[in-house]
Amino acid sequence: MASTRTIRGAVLERSGAPRPYAESRPITVGELELTEPGPEEVLVKINAAGLCHSDLSVVNNNRPRPLPMLLGHESAGVIEALGPGVEDFEVGQHVVMTFLPRCGECEGCATDGMIPCEKGSQTNNEGTLLAGTRHLTRNGETIQHHLGVSGFATHAVVSTKSIVPIGSDVPADIAAIFGCAILTGGGAILNEIKPSPEDTIAVVGLGGVGMAAIITAAAVGVKEIVGIDLQESKREKALELGATSVMTPEEAIESGKRFSATVEAAGHPAALKTAYDITKMGGLTVTVGLPHPEADLVINALKITGEARRIHGSYLGSAVPAKDIPRYEELWRAGKLKAEGLISSYIDLEDINKGMDALEDGVALRQIIMFD
Repeated sequence: MASTRTIRGAVLERSGAPRPYAESRPITVGELELTEPGPEEVLVKINAAGLCHSDLSVVNNNRPRPLPMLLGHESAGVIEALGPGVEDFEVGQHVVMTFLPRCGECEGCATDGMIPCEKGSQTNNEGTLLAGTRHLTRNGETIQHHLGVSGFATHAVVSTKSIVPIGSDVPADIAAIFGCAILTGGGAILNEIKPSPEDTIAVVGLGGVGMAAIITAAAVGVKEIVGIDLQESKREKALELGATSVMTPEEAIESGKRFSATVEAAGHPAALKTAYDITKMGGLTVTVGLPHPEADLVINALKITGEARRIHGSYLGSAVPAKDIPRYEELWRAGKLKAEGLISSYIDLEDINKGMDALEDGVALRQIIMFD
């Protein structure tokens, strides 16, 4: 029988609970059992984890998942133990977790990040690690893994395909957001748009992912970057992080200005329509937001052909994390990537329900849980 250790983590007991979550408390924090890593898996001591809409989407039932589930996917930590056959990592190594493991063998993995890994997507939906394994229990009850990570806990067992090494001098809170917010928003810029300095870029939806697109565009020297959001506080923050100007969605439409590329990061059809409508002839509209599964988009179809327009969905910023995270680390080290600006607050694990309220209310970019 595999040996186990006791950890502390945040488990979602039910989806679709009434708001506020701080009162209905769909997430409980307590002790769980974690078994040792299997072949090609490692045990990671979690140092920091960020709250993301991909966690919220399970809480509010926009993305139904098997329950109960230990949430969290945007995390960073230190390897404490290696499973059999692990040769590319070592104990004591600092790593970033990423929420889509890539098997390296399927048709999706052959696209250099443009299409998600088929096996990784399947196991994420099933609540297992990439090998189909589960390592979490609570008093004999099986607890599901979230996106191959389950990072809202003191420790996690993950596939080696779900981690990327990072320098030990990178603060854990910064390292954590490299694994999701920056991979996704930054990837929309670097992997999809691939801008020149003369391009004009608009970002619609200024949450953590949208702001990551702003700071990445600024880091690579794009001269005109427009942030678009309903909330004045977020527009002001975008100016601090590198946007050259900001607008409300209504102002963006009424201005008549059109951009060579736009990024939709709100996860709402209205935001995607705005992004599409302000993209110029021959331009690219990239969507990284995840709307409700029953949401539909209505756009002017003639423009697609008549204006030679392109719309591209980008999951995880079309990233190959092992290649992309070192790029962001290099930009950060050079002082060009303002990753610190994405962190809006630090919260305790016990306040995670309240943190989900703040996320759903749109008043937070990245709330970070720091573990001792």
